Amino acid sequence: MGHWICCLCSRVADSLMLLLVLALSCNPSTAATLSPSAPHIKASYSFGRTFLGLDKCNACIGTSICKKFFKEEIRFDTWLSSHLKLPPSYLLSYSGNYTDDAKSWRLVDITRLTSKYQHDRADKHICTSLLKTKTCSLERALRRTRRFQKWLRAKRLTPDLVQGLSSPMLRCPSQRLLDRIVRRYAEVPDAGSIYMDHLTDRDKLRLLYTLSVNSHPILLQIFPDVEGWPFPRYLGSCGRLVVSASTRPLRDFYDAAPEVAADLALQLLAVLRSMGTNDLNYFFYFTHVDAGTFGVFSNGHLFIRDASALGIIDREEGSQLPDDQQEYKDVFSCLTVDCQSALMSCNSIREKHSLVMVCQELLPKLLKGKFQQPVQEKIDGFLQHCADSLDDDQGVGEVVAKLAELLKPLRSCDSRFAYRYPDCKYSDKY
Repeated sequence: MGHWICCLCSRVADSLMLLLVLALSCNPSTAATLSPSAPHIKASYSFGRTFLGLDKCNACIGTSICKKFFKEEIRFDTWLSSHLKLPPSYLLSYSGNYTDDAKSWRLVDITRLTSKYQHDRADKHICTSLLKTKTCSLERALRRTRRFQKWLRAKRLTPDLVQGLSSPMLRCPSQRLLDRIVRRYAEVPDAGSIYMDHLTDRDKLRLLYTLSVNSHPILLQIFPDVEGWPFPRYLGSCGRLVVSASTRPLRDFYDAAPEVAADLALQLLAVLRSMGTNDLNYFFYFTHVDAGTFGVFSNGHLFIRDASALGIIDREEGSQLPDDQQEYKDVFSCLTVDCQSALMSCNSIREKHSLVMVCQELLPKLLKGKFQQPVQEKIDGFLQHCADSLDDDQGVGEVVAKLAELLKPLRSCDSRFAYRYPDCKYSDKY
């Protein structure tokens, strides 16, 4: 009986298979669809090495986050559309989404250290100045330079190795600051050492290139947000793109409600105060500020969004590079700036330099016409006094303190300010 059932099943299966073959032979399009040899097409995102800047490595920033891009765990906002196209390569920054588990996503900023036009111009300058050709291998050209040859032989990053670089951070370098850069450089495995033994030749070129073009990602690495520094979190680099936590630029809040404007102004003054007085005894100053220098997280917390114009003076050790050596110039000095441009002397930087610039450029736009009289008149008067007090360190400090006291009762305590709510309900600090 069992044998008969097996035979019957076999005949039925054979009949069904025959019917399927006949049906497919009558409909070629169906056969092509079901054929096991037909490729499985999956919508995906196409990356070019040129877009990321990987084709220029090791004259680039790093590769620590490249896997995230290629595994589609970092997506540009435009990738959420049906067209799946990459954004234009000429933009300086992009809004993106980042995930660690493919389920929850968070906003990130994807930025270039300088515009693609400036990058291309700098690449051309390297080839024409070093090899006298229009195109070349950037890495081969930079490796031949006297500065990089000194980097290759060096066991420790010393002030003479960074002399003449245009970055404000390295205008007045101390050995303590340079040791911190090497010890916390995030594009290499953490060695926790002030010596460069754990840096390969490739790593040294990437670090030198980054410091020459824009020190913003280095500042995010050596003064991380988890230690209380007012910078967005550095997530990594790929080619010539940097990925960090997302913030909205301060310019987006110029039309904000009065209580929001008051809160941001107080945070801005507090950030500047902390950059002048901190436990590590570093004095931070800005060479330039604009509406994109500062940014605001979704919880209302204000941070320094762009640290490229941030200089550092070590109050503990002082600058260990004499003024005559600061004027040393080579190809690394001219990657993003005009070699003929004058740089600020370390001795000319005043204590309240950044406060005056903020009073001139940012606070008037943030606080203008926000409050009723006579409060608005007093605010405008304090800002004007502050903006005119570049040669009066003590005077500008007193004016800013009075401005802060005037603004404190003008802010509110509610869920819009998640970074301090509900703490503000139970603390006299707010």
